[in-house]
Amino acid sequence: MHMNHAINHLNTNTTQAVAKSHPLADVSNYGVQKANKSKLHSFGLSVFAGVFIAIAFVFYVTVTTGSDASSWGLTRLAGGTAFSLGLILVVVCGAELFTSTVLSSVAWAQGKLSTLQLIGCWVRVYLGNFVGAMLILLLIFGAKMYQLDGGQWGINALHLAQHKIHHTWLQAFSLGVLCNLLVCLGIWMTFSSKDMLTKSFLLILPVAMFVSSGFEHSIANLFMVPLGIVLQHTVPAEYLISLGYNANSFADLTVSHFVLNNLIPVTLGNIVGGGVMVGLGYWLIYQDVPVPLTNPSPLKTESITPTSMTQKSTSDLATTTYLPSQGTPIMNNTFLTDLTVAQLMDTKAITFSGQQTATSALLELSAQQARGAVVINEQKELLGFVSEQDLLRNWWANDFELDQQLSVADVMQTEVLSVTPEQSIAELIEFMTVDKSILFPVSDSGVLLSSQYLSYHQRLNKAAAKRPSIYPVIDNGIVVGTITRQHITQHLLLQMQFQEKDVSDIQQNTTSHQAA
Repeated sequence: MHMNHAINHLNTNTTQAVAKSHPLADVSNYGVQKANKSKLHSFGLSVFAGVFIAIAFVFYVTVTTGSDASSWGLTRLAGGTAFSLGLILVVVCGAELFTSTVLSSVAWAQGKLSTLQLIGCWVRVYLGNFVGAMLILLLIFGAKMYQLDGGQWGINALHLAQHKIHHTWLQAFSLGVLCNLLVCLGIWMTFSSKDMLTKSFLLILPVAMFVSSGFEHSIANLFMVPLGIVLQHTVPAEYLISLGYNANSFADLTVSHFVLNNLIPVTLGNIVGGGVMVGLGYWLIYQDVPVPLTNPSPLKTESITPTSMTQKSTSDLATTTYLPSQGTPIMNNTFLTDLTVAQLMDTKAITFSGQQTATSALLELSAQQARGAVVINEQKELLGFVSEQDLLRNWWANDFELDQQLSVADVMQTEVLSVTPEQSIAELIEFMTVDKSILFPVSDSGVLLSSQYLSYHQRLNKAAAKRPSIYPVIDNGIVVGTITRQHITQHLLLQMQFQEKDVSDIQQNTTSHQAA
């Protein structure tokens, strides 16, 4: 049944990618990853985002300079399309932009981030964006780009900056809401694909729409308005007079006017539009809908060093990554899709300590006929994983002489793939046995990747996944058991026996009834 279903799935949908994980889960993990990055790493990426958005506004000013008033709409559309370069650079190059970072409100609503973590992340990214914008402002001013097109480029920049500080407070707030509604919807759409070209195209229209409509983006304003302020205070009066303006035409461009009349209401509006309307809005809709588990951030990013194991700290924990999703499992067998790791895991599996000798570990694995075991500390936190192969490899390296000084910590693996008790068994089976990218050679944008025709069975033979057969089960940072391919196989065989017995009983009852 499973094989026929898979064949039908491919034959009826050969130009579409396999199903994705739920976007809310992706957005939640997106927020957690942003908040859990190191502060220096996060700030550096935030500086880059400020640079990218400032570059995009330079592009906008250049495209819209010298345009005819009769082509107002088309000129702004061209400028908005040009400005989309900024968000494309942010997404493709992996920078941290404040207006998209507010989507971390989803992770906060799910209890994955504290309020302090959320605000700290937002402030850090905002400051980094400001620094990046100021770097480009200095370069643009140093390059004297305001002199382009006979000075019209600078006048265009001054008019844009001046226009932004003359909104009412409510108007600026509303324009900020509308802007980040579109920015975050664009970012939300990018989670539907892993293909960078597709992500880039998905961002163009939302950005072009908000820019051409005059909506307000706080980070773009951190470059545009200060540029106007700097030009107003530094360019010679003769420059303005030669272009038909007097020395005081742009005197209202001041830091206080910018901060009070634009930056504060627009920033608040951006938070409401992206963090509340998009992030919390979708969370409220989907909070009671079960979503597939995806790959959350690791418990720790540090690897253990096999030295003294007498005193353990949190930095000694293994680098553990939870089972990444391959998309919605294609199996439609009810007893499997409803089955979870918690129902099959071994809660009394062998565990080792780091101080234990490698020789004793090998003997214990052999006695228990086990292929591997997790290594834990006194708090039952995961330190690593050691397999027969790890032990035999070190035994071989020592010319098969037992080394009583060699500890489990010296030979164990510290990068471990783990699962949670709630993980779907159907998803785990597919992850352990099938490489879906080979079985279904279709890109996220729906393009067939393979030029060679192979039947389903030929692809299935090539799609063997090279993945572990044993997984630690971790709940709230604590190892609560292990699950192996053998556990799953035994359960499947048991189910088959029950099914065969049921069929046999039905046949016997039918025969008896007919004889009667």
